[in-house]
Amino acid sequence: MEDLMFVASEPLSNHEMIVEVEDRSTKEPESLGYAVVPVASVEQRLDERQAVASRWFNLCGAAPGGGYRGRIHLRLCLEGGYHVLDEAAHVSSDFRPTAKQLWKPAVGVLELGILGARGLIPMKTRGAGGGGAKGSTDAYCVAKYGKKWVRTRTITDSFDPRWNEQYTWQVYDPCTVLTVGVFDNWRMFDAAGNRQDYRIGKVRIRVSTLESNRVYTASYPLLRLLPSGVKKMGEVQLAVRFACAALLPNTCAMYAQPMLPRMHHLRPLGVLQQDVLRVSAIMLVSEWLERSEPPLGQEVVRYMLDVNWHSWSNRRSRANWFRIMGVVSWAFGLARWIDDIRRWRNPTTTVLVHVLYLVLVWYPELVVPTASLYVFLIGAWYSRFRPRAPAGMDVRLSQADMVDADDLDEEFDPVPSTKPAEVVRARYDRLRILAARVQRLLGDLAAQGERVQALISWRDPRATKLFIGACLVVALVFYVVPPKMIAVALGFYFLRHPMFRDPMPPASLNFFRRLPSLSDRML
Repeated sequence: MEDLMFVASEPLSNHEMIVEVEDRSTKEPESLGYAVVPVASVEQRLDERQAVASRWFNLCGAAPGGGYRGRIHLRLCLEGGYHVLDEAAHVSSDFRPTAKQLWKPAVGVLELGILGARGLIPMKTRGAGGGGAKGSTDAYCVAKYGKKWVRTRTITDSFDPRWNEQYTWQVYDPCTVLTVGVFDNWRMFDAAGNRQDYRIGKVRIRVSTLESNRVYTASYPLLRLLPSGVKKMGEVQLAVRFACAALLPNTCAMYAQPMLPRMHHLRPLGVLQQDVLRVSAIMLVSEWLERSEPPLGQEVVRYMLDVNWHSWSNRRSRANWFRIMGVVSWAFGLARWIDDIRRWRNPTTTVLVHVLYLVLVWYPELVVPTASLYVFLIGAWYSRFRPRAPAGMDVRLSQADMVDADDLDEEFDPVPSTKPAEVVRARYDRLRILAARVQRLLGDLAAQGERVQALISWRDPRATKLFIGACLVVALVFYVVPPKMIAVALGFYFLRHPMFRDPMPPASLNFFRRLPSLSDRML
């Protein structure tokens, strides 16, 4: 028995599922028959508690006039408890399950005013649209949130188009993202339909960054990463408002609930299966929007949905590395502050830390409220630097302002590569060098964990004897000596003056570094 999952689009009455049985014992597969199942006849399941009944379906011959070929036993259902992502997970605008019966009430309304754009660069010559050699741009705007796509009218021959159009969406989860893209219309000048609309740029706005019932009016740069580098294509002017009652219980309660529906946690989908379903969903969305009026091309849908966000890029890898370092820098800053206290760089601060430490040791019930108070004070201090408007695309964060030409050429190279063998070989060697660094880092992390395991695994009998003996001594000391006295002694020893310190590493660190790992057993 094997479970398979596919993506079906509405209306279901227009679709059929075909199940074919083949004989693969011969060199050429031979069809044994097929069954046609109308999707609209399949029962919908809302949660895991609802049992799915199996049915027998007749197989028909593939040849014209083919008769009865047997039966096939299938268990079919429309899974209404899952959500199929058509966007990248980090910029998703919707997490609702497929079945409308499972939708929760909306928490607010998102209002978007697409005012206009300014400073757009020429996208085509007038000859492309009929007459003249003057540069021109025929821009329109597309916005996507949830299942609803909207498109403005096309303003022809204008570098500063004004649309002044307003759209609204129901918001079911504030931790979602609105995507707005600007495109140059080529299809209206191409009767054969061979030309694709040109991407000018896009902006993403996270709804949770918007304060309730406040109108944000701002201009956002339209940035494109081209083979020649990052380029500003102009600016788009937007007015955004998230209309909801401030601090409503249901709005605040959203932050304590899982983002994905219940079925994703009870019967989770694999990463590969989610990627396959996402590709299918994007294809269905593209086909649906191409039939709209005016149509939205596949290139527009793929750009708005970030189809290629997971593809390899040196630039994106470097950006993610600096993002990690930016997160870790908080821990590094705390470690530097503690080290400054230990080294008595500011004696007043160190003495105050001693006093606070004594108070917390003697009254341990104050540890949690004191820590919470400090976090509150830090958060209140940082509120002075909070952004005043939703942020747009960040060139520096994306590492697009200092990217090498070869990295850009590799990023825009399709799969399979179209470059000469020498270029591909050089890039492969460079990737091997980078992968070797990652491999060494993973090996070092594994070695540290194996050293922790070696404490009681008797891979080093002498070290294990020393460790378990020390654990016995610590247990006896903690049984006899009051815990407050031990905490005071350890704290004052940790904060002792540098004149009482040995510049060499402590014995505990030396002991840990001497523990064996499994690195010496690898081929």
